[in-house]
Amino acid sequence: MSIAKNLPKLQKKNKYDEIFTDRAYTHAVGRRKNATAQVRLYEEGRGRIYVNEKEFRKYFPHFEMQKIVTRPLDIVKEKQNLDISVKVSGGGFRGQADASSLAIARVIAKWKPEYREKLAKEELLKTDARVKERKKPGLKRARKAPQWAKR
Repeated sequence: MSIAKNLPKLQKKNKYDEIFTDRAYTHAVGRRKNATAQVRLYEEGRGRIYVNEKEFRKYFPHFEMQKIVTRPLDIVKEKQNLDISVKVSGGGFRGQADASSLAIARVIAKWKPEYREKLAKEELLKTDARVKERKKPGLKRARKAPQWAKR
């Protein structure tokens, strides 16, 4: 038996832990289709956004998804003063980007209520309630029926 097995493992801190550990934050949740995003907003930051402990440009490599995620910050012009941590799960990339955007808009409105009107005017505090419809018995999909023959 090795003695090393009984020694506590040394925790190597990564960049994410250095930025977000032991700081006060504001929290909000956003949902879209099957995606759920939990956002933490940290004041006195440097404009860093992390999604699932990765820099958001690496998590969302497409420019369109990056713009969706940062749109609420661009509208209130607070991007450089805040650090944001997003934990997202479920759905696809587009649903996750929309859920993240909604959660970021909600956390900004909670953090500074004077921004609520700006965000509401841009319709960033509304959610799109459309989700995939379930498959019905006797049908091939939610609404597609087998071909019908008269005789």
